[in-house]
Amino acid sequence: MIETFELTKRYDDGTIALNSLTMKLDSKISCLIGRNGAGKTTLTRILSTQLKPTSGKAVINGYDIERDRKTLRKKITSIPQEAKPMGIASPLEHVTMYLTAKGMSFRDAVREAKVALEAVGLGEVIDKPTDELSGGMKRKIFVAMAISSNTDVVFLDEPTTGLDPISRMEVWSAVREIRSKILLTTHYMEEAQELCGQIAILDRGKLRGLGTVNELLEPLKGKVRVEGMGDIIIGKTRLSYVDKTKASELLDKNVTLKPITLEDVFITMGVEIES
Repeated sequence: MIETFELTKRYDDGTIALNSLTMKLDSKISCLIGRNGAGKTTLTRILSTQLKPTSGKAVINGYDIERDRKTLRKKITSIPQEAKPMGIASPLEHVTMYLTAKGMSFRDAVREAKVALEAVGLGEVIDKPTDELSGGMKRKIFVAMAISSNTDVVFLDEPTTGLDPISRMEVWSAVREIRSKILLTTHYMEEAQELCGQIAILDRGKLRGLGTVNELLEPLKGKVRVEGMGDIIIGKTRLSYVDKTKASELLDKNVTLKPITLEDVFITMGVEIES
């Protein structure tokens, strides 16, 4: 379980990345969603003990992130969004080096690395130079690191950013193989709906929503999205929301009707979304 209490981060230039954030996350895969600058990466770095908060408190499985920092670091794995593999090293070498750096013997590290790489579908390219692999395969190397670490909690910061749709789905499949509890950050609504049992919506450092997909969609239950008319303007698109029972009345209009998704939760909250 991850809990934060009035957690705040103010940078030296005055930017407030987190603003008195209080929440509780206890799903197998919990998710932070929000546009760039919402505070997702800052929160992940604080929870993974890489960054100190300005004020407030956070607890992971009963361990305080500041008071119990040394103990906690042995129980978590963090895969940052900027992590990139070394082109000449193979997937096996990457995961083996990671495990030996965490204190595992070389023999055990090789064994565990092979098991993890097989689990994420990289068994056939285990010895290939990484620069010969696809973008999805490269990201799955880091998921294999998370699997092999056998820690209590894994932090994955935007693991599929920049990947094509097929590679993204490959990484989703690999993430599901991780036995640890996961906190995943993303700005892809589809990714959050696909993977996460609990979703926290962040906007400019504040919590705007928290719940399952169905709970977050509940206020829009029975409605459809109408593009081409309405008072909400996103880019050059004018849209609104109407009851499904009235949707048939709009079929002869020059509009597009779409089912409700998490993206619409963002819009109705007034939270800007990624284009």
